[in-house]
Amino acid sequence: MIAQQIQLGFTAYIYDFKFPDLTRIAYNVALKNRDKYPVPPKFYFLNFDDLGRSHRCNILSPETMMDITDAADSSRTILMALNREWIRKTGDFFVESPIVFLTAIFWYLKKYKNGIFCTLPHAIELCSVEYKKLFPVLSLEESGSTTILLNPFLSAWLNGANEQLEGQIASAKIGMARLASPSLYYILSGNDFTLDINDPQAPKLVCVGNNPAKAQIYGAVLSLCTERMLKMVNRKGRLKSTLIFDEFPTIFVNNIDSLIATARSNKVATTLAIQDFSQLRKDYGKEQADVIINVCGNIASGQVLGDSARQISDRIGRIMQERESISINSSDTSVSKSTQLEAAIPPSRIASLSSGEFVGAVADDPLQKIKLKAFHCEIQADIAAINREEAAYEELPVIRNVTPEVIQQNYMQIKQDIESLIESELSRINAQLPAPAKQDPNHDTQAISF
Repeated sequence: MIAQQIQLGFTAYIYDFKFPDLTRIAYNVALKNRDKYPVPPKFYFLNFDDLGRSHRCNILSPETMMDITDAADSSRTILMALNREWIRKTGDFFVESPIVFLTAIFWYLKKYKNGIFCTLPHAIELCSVEYKKLFPVLSLEESGSTTILLNPFLSAWLNGANEQLEGQIASAKIGMARLASPSLYYILSGNDFTLDINDPQAPKLVCVGNNPAKAQIYGAVLSLCTERMLKMVNRKGRLKSTLIFDEFPTIFVNNIDSLIATARSNKVATTLAIQDFSQLRKDYGKEQADVIINVCGNIASGQVLGDSARQISDRIGRIMQERESISINSSDTSVSKSTQLEAAIPPSRIASLSSGEFVGAVADDPLQKIKLKAFHCEIQADIAAINREEAAYEELPVIRNVTPEVIQQNYMQIKQDIESLIESELSRINAQLPAPAKQDPNHDTQAISF
């Protein structure tokens, strides 16, 4: 499917759970099909293990954060991805509070000096600053939006309700602290490319890679990367694009059902690969998982068991089937025939499919009617030809030589950036106060007026 869509000139965003399995296929197919695009696309990789074979991308780019709702969506996405049980508790006080706090962090960095430090690594470091320094600095944001978001936290802090304050925002600080890694900081603080994959003037093929051994941490970052990409892709007047998610439940994409429903008209094809419906329900909650499953127009399934098999059987539908029964007694034999509405492919058949066998149903459109939408087929793969093709694949190129010293230097520079920001802003606060009110930046600043 990846090869066919690239051959048809689709731009692509591919979530490769076991990087570089799918990335290697996409890269080599793209090398042979650059002529299929009006403007030859560029290929970008993003992974956090082999840094020499990864581009760098600021997924929290200030240019793509148009208003505070974008910051709110981003904070919700990354915190939900880090704390999957929150998906079932949307609206809860101790779920929404850390989301609002992180929204304030993102929006402050967007507005501070035109977003000079608006990156996820800088946001992680800013979250770790102690309250008595952080709150006065965040309150300096000129539009006032950050102050409004911070108002409940400031009230709790100034009134000495420290236990309540910790309960409100500790989840955000702890969750973001789990992402504090030199390799993550290095990849996420660069600007090799942007995520508008279907830009007519600069089409892109982007592969983002996870690692099964570090799926929760990397998955949270890639969830945010996907959320930011979707904001730019789902628009009118763009090139046709494909979004392919391998092991989709390992990332959290907020409102993915709305994307599937609306992106069709914007020439965006979305493919979700999951092992079993129960896996999706576990990570997304039953209600949202059911909506995601039902909103997809096409479905193809290999062997699955239990409720997944029954659901696919119901999706394919029922047909009239002939039945014949024979009754034999001492005097005669009778044969009766009847027709009965039964499942076209019963769950027991789906549960016993062999490797390479698939069942499912496809959708059509008014210009291309499909008379028989349901199918039960077997893919006849030429294994020898596939092996020969894969043996001829080129390896992914080395983007740059990255040394541990460069990674550590970048890590320390981001920490220094936030320390300098806090010191300069606290100095500015003290310079604006009457002389008797000036305080040492390291002293409790609760007396400062906001």
